[in-house]
Amino acid sequence: MRKTILFAVVAFMGFSNVVMSQDSPTSDFGKWQFRLRGIVVAPDEGADIEAIGGDVSISNAVVPEFDITYFFTENWSAELILGTTKHDVEAVDTAAGDIDLGSVWLLPPTLTGQYHFTGGDFVPYLGAGVNLTLFYGVDEGPVANDVEYDTAVGFALQGGFDFMLNDRWFLNLDIKKLFLNTTATVDATTALGATVEADVDIDPWIFGFGVGLKL
Repeated sequence: MRKTILFAVVAFMGFSNVVMSQDSPTSDFGKWQFRLRGIVVAPDEGADIEAIGGDVSISNAVVPEFDITYFFTENWSAELILGTTKHDVEAVDTAAGDIDLGSVWLLPPTLTGQYHFTGGDFVPYLGAGVNLTLFYGVDEGPVANDVEYDTAVGFALQGGFDFMLNDRWFLNLDIKKLFLNTTATVDATTALGATVEADVDIDPWIFGFGVGLKL
């Protein structure tokens, strides 16, 4: 995981140097942009569960999201995306049947580099970046003695558009895909007499709509 984080930092520094070395456009542009979105987080989940087999089911979540964007030029920017979600988790179709694994909160700050296609009120953009997901507030449910999730590093792809209402305010539609994997360790000593590990792909789609302010 450390190698992945180091690679992401080096890549982002390289991206910053490239875009900052470009000539700035002659027209004025706002360097800072803030958005408040309502988002739907829909995991595209799957799991490899040792010993008992089966798969995993992770619930969707609807939450607010806040992001901060800094423009290096009129077209190139970096965006920090902030939000937290709570998901119900269940192991399904295992040798022991379906197992309620309670719930967990995810804190997944995501940093993306973006290219904006300027030229009018309709401003589409594409982005890619890195995600760090922290798991907290675990409720292990009625069966397991304890459930632990490893901190995860993943990658993100992004697309969307801003629609300018005036010089400062705009509407935003955004879609992201996170490629996110964690190892879950389930202490099921009481129920199964064993501790079980699972390699879990969360890989959520994130659909957002909101309003933004350009400064």
